[in-house]
Amino acid sequence: MHNEVLKEHARNIRKMIIEMIHAANSGHPGGALSAADVMTYLYFEKMDITKENVDSRERDRFILSKGHASAALYATLKEKGLLDEDIHSFRKIDSKLQGHPSMQYLAGVDMTTGSLGQGSSAAVGMALADKLDQNGHHVYCLLGDGESEEGLVWEAMMAAHHYGLSDLTYILDFNHLQIDGRIEDVIDPTPFKEKFEAFGLATFECDGHDFDSIREAFKKASEVSDRPQVIIAHTIKGKGVSFMEDQASWHGSAPNDEEYMKAIEELDREDA
Repeated sequence: MHNEVLKEHARNIRKMIIEMIHAANSGHPGGALSAADVMTYLYFEKMDITKENVDSRERDRFILSKGHASAALYATLKEKGLLDEDIHSFRKIDSKLQGHPSMQYLAGVDMTTGSLGQGSSAAVGMALADKLDQNGHHVYCLLGDGESEEGLVWEAMMAAHHYGLSDLTYILDFNHLQIDGRIEDVIDPTPFKEKFEAFGLATFECDGHDFDSIREAFKKASEVSDRPQVIIAHTIKGKGVSFMEDQASWHGSAPNDEEYMKAIEELDREDA
């Protein structure tokens, strides 16, 4: 898919993220915005998910392990035409668009997440089941960098390597920030590349906001046939909204009316 088309999808996804969180007066914009480009690439170029196969196991699957960034998943599903619900019902009573995604309510949500780290293990289970069944499809799992302070993440990766799960790719949203500040100041999980490689994963890096760079990293990962892979996507928390970028305070804060209008105006600009 042409990069300009991907950029337009990503712009629409970012606008929906802001709309949802503003309407709910609740949510996590920073990490949702940082993941928007990687998720755009996955759903509009890499994965084989469609309206016709959304309820089937015979397709690639995606796990948003950092489930608090659910607005990014819902917006992506909406942009892809896989979500019928009104995005403005996000986080409302009785809405299917819960604050953390639930596979119980929505087709296209492949795993219920929110307890940090657990998506990494669910991805191992899915990929192992696919390997045993000779399913032939791929499992992608998006992790937060702060989330990677959880020991469960590393246990999952040990298992993924042990079982040779070559149809499993982790993506790290490396934006350097979590709710309490910079990850290096909370419990420093870096250096990521050296650690992932020590745990037996084929490791690649990319600019998580450049589609050529993202595409090249996924191409290299797809050529690995004997072990799981991880792509370290270097991103900016709050990407696309100037006053949210690289600010830990926007991890879990909703924009007020004035901030909402400013964010939408910025995202509507041709150079956004």
